[in-house]
Amino acid sequence: MNLLQNRLYREDVRRTAALPLPYEKLKNSKLLISGATGLIGSFLVDVLMEKNRTEKLNCTVIGIGRSPEKAKARFSAYEGEEQLVFIPMDIREPFSGADPGQVDYILHLASNTHPVQYATDPIGTITTNLLGLGNLLLFAEAHRTRRFAFASSNEIYGENRGDEEFFREESCGYIDCNTLRAGYPESKRCGEALCQAYRKQKGMDIVIPRLTRSYGPTFLETDTKAISQFIKKGVQGEDIILKSAGTQFYSYTYVADAVSGLLTVLLKGEDGEAYNIADESSDITLRDLAELIAGVSGKEVRFEIPDAVEAAGYSKATKARLDGHKLQALGWQPQYDIRAGIERTIAILMNCRKI
Repeated sequence: MNLLQNRLYREDVRRTAALPLPYEKLKNSKLLISGATGLIGSFLVDVLMEKNRTEKLNCTVIGIGRSPEKAKARFSAYEGEEQLVFIPMDIREPFSGADPGQVDYILHLASNTHPVQYATDPIGTITTNLLGLGNLLLFAEAHRTRRFAFASSNEIYGENRGDEEFFREESCGYIDCNTLRAGYPESKRCGEALCQAYRKQKGMDIVIPRLTRSYGPTFLETDTKAISQFIKKGVQGEDIILKSAGTQFYSYTYVADAVSGLLTVLLKGEDGEAYNIADESSDITLRDLAELIAGVSGKEVRFEIPDAVEAAGYSKATKARLDGHKLQALGWQPQYDIRAGIERTIAILMNCRKI
């Protein structure tokens, strides 16, 4: 599936590339992205390559991922272009690719990010977040990286106990750390602490964008998050399957807005600070989300009991809405609310199925 053949997807990429961000900071630079073939990373690569092609940004994008086959298929439109380099490796292992020399910016996006992975590969979930981050921080120190961005998660806030409507960056929430499911949020929390340790001890410049539940046409077929499952059912012309009462109230972000938020934090954020990438216009309950997707795809919502593996990977948080005002103070504004993002995702994917 070549997303760049789709008009709506190209519009998303070009609109993000045209935002009034200080892209000049990336001119003639090297930027390394872990998780480059993932939902967020692949869209980011497309945006940066768009800037290279249209505005001579001359930013060398170094992508890291475990599957060269996946990278070749996803980035076939850039075959032969020297400004995109892919290094196949597992970031849990010490850096094994050809030494790229000085790397100006690093974005650590690689992570297990969906329920089945949390339940079936809890060790890999934790080690990707911690060992992978540690390896990249060592690499950044050795390669004189100007700025490092660690993509954290809304999951670090845990459960909202009813004492606040929105999680601000200084909020703590509640996580029962003595559970299998705690591996993801606790390793993200520890990752943030490791970043602060490197800032203090090594004098590194590090920012922490905190992503909400992100979605869009770049999600992977293996993604088992509820929103991804809903979208897949809708695109396939099937009823939407809801595996809970659907009262969970979460923040969501369309991939184009998630990437513009990442770039805003990378290029304008203050060293050492964390920023929620979130906006109220995309807050919705799980039931309303299922009904929205069913309505867009012309299907219905049905309830099913989840199996044991699925249930083990589900978040226990019933309310996790993020306050995005700190990022908005840097000038970030979302381009899509939840309805617009869902309609766009389904339209793009349905069109791509016909190509």
